[in-house]
Amino acid sequence: MDGFERRKERKKENIRQAAFELFSSYGVQKVSIAEIAEKAKVSQVTIYNYFGSKDELLRDVISTLQNKRLQEDTEVIESNLPFPEKIESFITEKTGELASLNSEFLKSIMSEDPAIRQMAEDFTKNKFIPLMLRLIEKGRAEGYVHHNVSNEAILLYINMFRESKRSKEFLDMNQNKKLFKELVTLFFFGILGKPQS
Repeated sequence: MDGFERRKERKKENIRQAAFELFSSYGVQKVSIAEIAEKAKVSQVTIYNYFGSKDELLRDVISTLQNKRLQEDTEVIESNLPFPEKIESFITEKTGELASLNSEFLKSIMSEDPAIRQMAEDFTKNKFIPLMLRLIEKGRAEGYVHHNVSNEAILLYINMFRESKRSKEFLDMNQNKKLFKELVTLFFFGILGKPQS
């Protein structure tokens, strides 16, 4: 990559970061391209040249967020931490991540926008579920995940959890971070063969 390409990528990353910070603080609808440009220290034209529209920028931000989260989750799963500590890490990170996001931005992430929905479905099917299955298998190998619980049952449970995230009740519940943490805890610790002390 030559100097021009590096500068271009650095500008795009600055725009993504500025957009994410503003979207997660104020929601997508309340943030203008002018505000993103000012925060990223670029012109509005540069944003339109690189991303085309605010909607495309939002999709790019969500995709970047998903891939960053996947990389972090993969590092935890592949680490030498014992299984219960991996689960605790997931619970802590998911809850902390949720607490930092504006509820309107969360609604955008769980949008009815067909492009965002398709992106989320592809990410879940091709990246998130295989990663969760790898975590489950590591838990089985360490003796924490009950051998009588099939991968199919776990995937069904994950899917039920995912589907509930699209409901109005779930989006309203995101205001209650404690309840969300309890649900994530129930999800992860509900698959263990025995309770941990």
